[in-house]
Amino acid sequence: MEANVELPRVSHHVETPVLPTSRLICLCISVSFGLFLSLMDTTIVATALYTIGADLKSLGSINWVALAYTLSYLGCAVIFVRIADIYGRRNAYIAAFLIFFAFSFGCGFSTSLTQLIACRTLQGVGGSGLYSLTFVILPEISPPGMMQAIGAIAGAVVAMAGVLGPVLGGVITHHTSWKWIFWINAPIGIGPLILFIIAWPKPNQLCPARRRPLKELDTIGAILIIAASVLIVFSFQEAGLKTNAWKQAIFIVPLAIGCLCAAALVGWEYFVAHSWEGKLATMFPLRLMESRVYMGCVATALLGGFPYFVVIYALPLRLQVVNEKSALLAGVSLLPMLGSVAIASALGGGIHRKRERIFGTLLAGSLFMVIGSACLSTLKNTVAVPAKMYGFEVFIGLGFGLMVSTVSLGAMIEADTLDRTVAQGVIAQARVFGGSIGIAASTAILGTVQRSQLFGIVTPEPLSALQTSAGTMTPAQLHAVRQVYSDSFSEGMQVCAAVSAACVIACVLAYRRHGVDLEARREESIREEDEMIWAAIIVQESS
Repeated sequence: MEANVELPRVSHHVETPVLPTSRLICLCISVSFGLFLSLMDTTIVATALYTIGADLKSLGSINWVALAYTLSYLGCAVIFVRIADIYGRRNAYIAAFLIFFAFSFGCGFSTSLTQLIACRTLQGVGGSGLYSLTFVILPEISPPGMMQAIGAIAGAVVAMAGVLGPVLGGVITHHTSWKWIFWINAPIGIGPLILFIIAWPKPNQLCPARRRPLKELDTIGAILIIAASVLIVFSFQEAGLKTNAWKQAIFIVPLAIGCLCAAALVGWEYFVAHSWEGKLATMFPLRLMESRVYMGCVATALLGGFPYFVVIYALPLRLQVVNEKSALLAGVSLLPMLGSVAIASALGGGIHRKRERIFGTLLAGSLFMVIGSACLSTLKNTVAVPAKMYGFEVFIGLGFGLMVSTVSLGAMIEADTLDRTVAQGVIAQARVFGGSIGIAASTAILGTVQRSQLFGIVTPEPLSALQTSAGTMTPAQLHAVRQVYSDSFSEGMQVCAAVSAACVIACVLAYRRHGVDLEARREESIREEDEMIWAAIIVQESS
């Protein structure tokens, strides 16, 4: 005999578990520290690369220290989100922290460039988890009315990491050994990790997230994302290290295969959406690809990351070689840009108070970056640092800061509750992917200019350890080297200006005549979460 039981309607409101304020504050602090460390390690090496390259006698290939981290960072961001769906948020986050700690120590103990690159790669795996899971955990533990506050917190942490990373790297390299830029992660992070474990909510204090079985992990999508990212960046990075590489297989083959993997990813996601809907936790759901505004945010994040990362890494190198500044002063010289990132991130959150203005904000940010990049390309080969450089940096910082907070908000608005976590992960991947291509492109430009202007003047061996070999060069050789670094920086910034102009065009995808009412969207999100909770209850009762 069937029981006459009527299940509740999914439209009824569900009483949401309440997380005590003390636990909420502790968790926000702990995950913000994790986000801070993962982001800081993308920039802390910027002012130390010159010293590391000279110490390991590999200045020509030293950008791989930065790229190894950013590539694994972007390749694993969404994968960690999906692992959290399988093994739980708490377990995945702790695993990410431990991986990050372990290989931070490994980086510090490295005695060769190969060892350092390998450890940086695995450190980036942990860093990607800290980054992406922060944007999963914060919305899940916070009350519904804190959507804007979450964006402000994340924007502030991004800005602080950007400000302190290069400066801290310069201070540590100047006063101690570059190895401490990696070892410092443990004393900073161990407290927040313990606080996270202690403050994690009890089962009755948090809405349970849906666990998915391991077999639903989109392994093919993950492989395609990593292959496309690594091969495309590899082609540009290696092109700068070899003569006439632009027409050789070392550039063409990886680039072609990487582009094919990217196209295959789109085809795979289309196939899964139409044949296995709901059976796989896809890396880039087709629902997101079909959202024009969201794809505008992705394109803007990708193109905006290019000039920002180029300036972060190329400007300190220029200051140390052309302007003969220490690593410390090179890091301090980035403060105008990094400080303006913090200011613009806060302004970006305030602009979208009641109704989103994604298109206008992204357009303003892109234009600021065009102006800043074009102006930085005009710097001349002089030992004295021109005061106007600091003003040009401000334009870059304002543009990037406006973009960071706006694309994060765009992901929250455009994605359904089911896709919100992966939507944030894709945004993070796009930004770092664009930055990685930028770093590789600046390396390629520097290598090309070196070969064309230093042939017969300076041999490659002194250039690989420039910091120590500069004392043995003649004044004419030193001037030629400084000219090369000055010219390559200017060419790189011209490319950045062109990429920023493309970003202006990409903003059109995010255009909407009437912005979304944020209060109405928040209420809709609450209804979606209620429906997901009732669906989970029904599944549990039926099983």
